[in-house]
Amino acid sequence: MSLFTGKTVLVTGAASGIGAAMCRRVADGGGHVVLADVDVRAGQALAEELAGVFVRTDVADVADNVAAVRTAVESFGRLDIAHLNAGIPGSAFGRSRAELPVDIERYRRVMAVNLDGVVIGVRAAVDQFRRQGGGGAILATASMAGVHPTPGGEIYSASKHAVVGLIRSLAPLLRHERISLNALCPACVDTPMLRTVLPALRATTPDIEIVSAAHVAAAAEHVLATRRTGGAWQIDAGEHPRPIPVPTESR
Repeated sequence: MSLFTGKTVLVTGAASGIGAAMCRRVADGGGHVVLADVDVRAGQALAEELAGVFVRTDVADVADNVAAVRTAVESFGRLDIAHLNAGIPGSAFGRSRAELPVDIERYRRVMAVNLDGVVIGVRAAVDQFRRQGGGGAILATASMAGVHPTPGGEIYSASKHAVVGLIRSLAPLLRHERISLNALCPACVDTPMLRTVLPALRATTPDIEIVSAAHVAAAAEHVLATRRTGGAWQIDAGEHPRPIPVPTESR
């Protein structure tokens, strides 16, 4: 029996990439899936394919996150797992000294989706878990760019570092409520987002390793099955996810 059997799972950024792969894995495992995304056409089509429910969601919007959780409860009676996966790429810096001043609007949008979407999504999910009497699981899609420097993707990297820090810091506070939080840190994943920057990546790293979205979804289930909390999990092609050690301060 799958870990997802009978469970209700909310996935943001569900219309493509990692989110779509996660939705398929949940449905294949006998779970109920709620697909949240700004892409209405693709989201609705996938929801119909998987017998799930789609809800249009801008993860940077508080009311949209609350509505997504409410949709899960109204459709399937409860919420068991929230996978806060929505994300967009971006650097807000130019490539030369003359372009160095930051593009504030781009910066704000990347942070709104990649970080605010997790902060707001965590709050909405935890509120529902508490209404149900406690217990639940939250996954946040971070990245290896959230633990390593990423020249050329500075704002994206900053947002994912923040997600890792948020999850590691919140987890101890919610452990006593039986709510687990973990961050997924895949390497480069074959998604529509990656394809927009892949030529530039290959120019600097010709042998770059690409991880399939389906592998990330399988890794997500593995992380949930460990019942651990507060981890940032490295996900490489063909390998089980492994926790990334927390840096220790040197004195």
